[in-house]
Amino acid sequence: MDQELKDYIETIIIPKYSAFDKGHGIDHVRTVIEESVKLAKVCGANLDYAYVIAAYHDLGLCKSRELHHIISGEILEADNRLRQWFSPDIIKIMKEAVEDHRASAKKTPRSIYGKIVAEADRDIVPMKIIKRTIQYSIANTDSIDKEVHWNNLLRHMDEKYAEGGYMKLWFENSKNALQLNELRRIIADKKLLRQFFEKFYNEELVNI
Repeated sequence: MDQELKDYIETIIIPKYSAFDKGHGIDHVRTVIEESVKLAKVCGANLDYAYVIAAYHDLGLCKSRELHHIISGEILEADNRLRQWFSPDIIKIMKEAVEDHRASAKKTPRSIYGKIVAEADRDIVPMKIIKRTIQYSIANTDSIDKEVHWNNLLRHMDEKYAEGGYMKLWFENSKNALQLNELRRIIADKKLLRQFFEKFYNEELVNI
């Protein structure tokens, strides 16, 4: 990978994630970068492209959660420093990949790079997903009623991760596929899911 490019991303781009919620902070973007590079190696794709796409994929959260994937692509395209390393055609491919990463997207990503960052962004670790969902609910719901946050967790799990949810995976037999099956087992067992909710919810209250 290009060291000068990596230095730019590490010092200028990644620190921007410190302004986002816990579920989309620096730990998250580093995980997505790491997984994207691993998948790119498996696919024989360009590592620099995968690295940059992953680094920019959630920057649009600075303006909008709903449209963050579109705004993130615009931020990537508008960053003139990237033209030091990439042609306009490659920047277009990277922008489209960022736009295509969102889990709720109805269409298949337009390139292998879109599939790579979409898969890497899934980062399906059941305990991490449950905890992150609770953190988001607490940070973005104007309520001190614990049951409101419990219902938010149930709704998000059912809509996104449960059988029939909108979560899509792009690589067969990936670690995400195995982890998604485990998460679905937990979601189906509401008593077990409630135990995890109580644990993580109480931890978050202590940290507030």
